[in-house]
Amino acid sequence: MADPAVAALSSLLRGADIDDHAEALKIANAAIKVSKPNSPDLVAAQHARVVALLKLDRFSDALRAIAEGGASLQKACALEKAYALYKTGELDAAEVTLQDAGVGRGMKHVAAQVAYRAEKFEKAAAIYRDLGDVDDEGQAGEENDLRINLSAANAQLEWQGKGWAVPADQKQPGREDLEGFETAYNAACGCISRGDFAKAAVLLKRSRDLCEATDDLDEDEKKTELVPIVVQQAYVYTKLGKLAEAANLHKSLILSDVSDSSTKLIAQSNALVLQAESNPFIAQRLFESLPEASGTDRLFQYQSSALRHNKFVIDLQAQKFSGVKKTTTSILCDESVPVITAAKADLGVLNAAAASQLKTGKDTLNHILPLLETRPSDVGLLLTIIQLYIQLQNPGPALNILEAFFKRLETATTADHADVRFAPGLVALAVSLYRKQGRHSAIRKELAKAAAHWQRKKSASAAGSGSSLVREAGIELLRSAHPADLAAAGEAFSHLVSTQPGDRVATAGLVASFATSDFAKVQPYLDTLPPVETLIDGIDVDALIDAGVAVLPVAAPTVASLGKKRSLDESGADKGQQQPARKRRKRKLPKSYDPNKKPDPERWLPLRDRSSYRPKGKKGKKRAAEATQGGVVKEEETLELAGGAGSVKVEKAPVGGSGGAAKKKKRGKK
Repeated sequence: MADPAVAALSSLLRGADIDDHAEALKIANAAIKVSKPNSPDLVAAQHARVVALLKLDRFSDALRAIAEGGASLQKACALEKAYALYKTGELDAAEVTLQDAGVGRGMKHVAAQVAYRAEKFEKAAAIYRDLGDVDDEGQAGEENDLRINLSAANAQLEWQGKGWAVPADQKQPGREDLEGFETAYNAACGCISRGDFAKAAVLLKRSRDLCEATDDLDEDEKKTELVPIVVQQAYVYTKLGKLAEAANLHKSLILSDVSDSSTKLIAQSNALVLQAESNPFIAQRLFESLPEASGTDRLFQYQSSALRHNKFVIDLQAQKFSGVKKTTTSILCDESVPVITAAKADLGVLNAAAASQLKTGKDTLNHILPLLETRPSDVGLLLTIIQLYIQLQNPGPALNILEAFFKRLETATTADHADVRFAPGLVALAVSLYRKQGRHSAIRKELAKAAAHWQRKKSASAAGSGSSLVREAGIELLRSAHPADLAAAGEAFSHLVSTQPGDRVATAGLVASFATSDFAKVQPYLDTLPPVETLIDGIDVDALIDAGVAVLPVAAPTVASLGKKRSLDESGADKGQQQPARKRRKRKLPKSYDPNKKPDPERWLPLRDRSSYRPKGKKGKKRAAEATQGGVVKEEETLELAGGAGSVKVEKAPVGGSGGAAKKKKRGKK
């Protein structure tokens, strides 16, 4: 006869629904005590104890119970062991356990959770897609859970900079995503990662409304689910410049009620960043006291980078320049190979800001240009210097620095250096600077080299990150009439068609590239393109012809653009011979003008030549007396010089002799 404890446990396990996990644990412990060693009843009781411990969130105790049960229990509890290892943060051990346990639907769910927590989002998304595609018996509501988890993995891929790994039909939220607050929240996170904050704000409001209106959660559960939604809303409002709304949302959060340590840490960090605008010194003190998240609640890598970025920004606002410079320099100097990530670029920018002590203009360049010699692989510092030159409207040195950086990378032999050399962002920057100088041949050369590099890459990640660059390179090369450029464009579009067969832009580019040189390559793709009739369907060609061709308004020519050669008018006549009559400008009369008053007839003469002119002083009166107008006219006579040397004009002496001398009194000697 079976023991009563074993019978009670069997009866309990046969129940359709077990909610009292503490009671199940109590009965399982009693059954283990009375069971015989190595008996099936003992293994069943131990298994029940492990499940009860997991239900009670006692994951470490569950792992100890599995280890104490021996090899037979570990084989029977492979799924439970992997789940317990996942909840305790031992992700590597959980992956090993899942590999040894085999394949099953439950194992796939745990494997996807482990991959998600280990930030292997590509693997997690692939597992969720596989679970959704397989027509297998699943539990009720599993389809909704799979859609929620898949949308979360896609959002994380976008945040990780791997948007190319997300299918195009899953990037934008669908109608079914707006029916649940979890899927609406994940769709909003995807929009945030792509920088579409306006759409993210709408989706977050939808998620919040659905969460508050749901009947599946009690009030405490609603408060727990609303915390991450409100935190994301505050972040979106901050990015949209609505700082007052973001601050009000942070004030509405009761952080003491938040159980998730990572969510609480993010909320506190974002709130302190807003507070730093008013008092950065208090914000810096409070930021230092924030706790660190650990275990399964630890932050993802991009979250940790953002948190570190916030800390350095607050330190800079609190004028802790030397500390920020020392910390960021120690992190950046550990790398011999440049890394193209947002986190590393942020560190370079923050280091430059600390070195220049938040100065701007030429003073900043004087402080940070020497840093580029000590850290030539610092991409963030390089971009900062280029941006400063652009702000000073001096793009020449900026392009020289970028080209020197490219040459250093081209001399290296490692593949990592080559990937950085042809990173899409740096290539786009070079193209922008070349276009600013009008160097179109240099643009095509740079894009052709970048496209050739990414076409040689065989990995999916490399193909995905360089596909947009290859497409833009092909489009730019198509604008050239040179056969070599058209051939390079054809190779780029051929590569895109082979990797992305459904890309109609790539197919059209391939046809345009080889249409005039190699018709055999074009012919297989002609049927895939839409016919011309469908493109012009509904267009009235006759009406367009009758309306004429729209001409853009021509700007008035500048003085520098006008040439010396005379042009012909529409009739063919020389404009230099027939000038149209100019319309006379209406003269304006002064305000004090009186038509009845006769104007001064001498108004056209200079002031000194007018009859009313009276110079001041003795010399002036003498000049006035000598003037011909109203003065005495002096008589002159011409005297011949001796020897025929010529003649001179002298004033004629008065008739009465020297009148001035006669009037003088004679004075004798005293």
